[in-house]
Amino acid sequence: MRIWRPVHVLLLLLGLVAWPAVAGTPATAPDAELLSIAHQWAHITYQLPRNQRDAAYAALESRTAALIRQYPQRARPKVWLAIILSTHATMHGGLDGLSMAKRARDLLLQAQQIDPATMHGAIYTTLGTLYDRVPGWPLGFGNETRARVMLQRGLRIDPNGIDANYFYGDFLYRNGDKAAALAALNKALAAPPRPDRPLADQGRRKQVQALIRTIIDSH
Repeated sequence: MRIWRPVHVLLLLLGLVAWPAVAGTPATAPDAELLSIAHQWAHITYQLPRNQRDAAYAALESRTAALIRQYPQRARPKVWLAIILSTHATMHGGLDGLSMAKRARDLLLQAQQIDPATMHGAIYTTLGTLYDRVPGWPLGFGNETRARVMLQRGLRIDPNGIDANYFYGDFLYRNGDKAAALAALNKALAAPPRPDRPLADQGRRKQVQALIRTIIDSH
């Protein structure tokens, strides 16, 4: 049984959201450190050669885990570690990848208890993607119904977001609803740019465009 669907489908859980501003709060740690982690994640995912990514992801996981230990009651460090683990898991597959995915799921559930709407619904979009792509019982925790519910919940929080629409469009396409998938993907392309995340936006738009071409060519 294949643990993960093709890597190009799951990459990139980073760009899941525009960087959230905290009203009335200056950008201080952990905010500045998390933004640096986000930029490093994009660099690893989009710019590093594949044979260098494994070690780079592992180092970034350690860095983010240290931030969680420093700020255990903050949701966003947990979400970012889950995003990094989810992406790293695609490089491993098998039981190692599944272990990373389970750890990512658990972190997201912890973050949900702290601040469920943080990062424009990234918790739900990421959970939905995991439920969609991880194998089901008895090996894993994948569940199509939960995937749909989580992805739709992420869309309700961020209805115009590039990532929420991309991942929902991908889910719809692979479940046979090409028309609805194209609608979601075109909405993703129309999403407003994220000024502090140009590399993530560039990579995501390429993924959206590639999936649109795939759907059109499959008609």
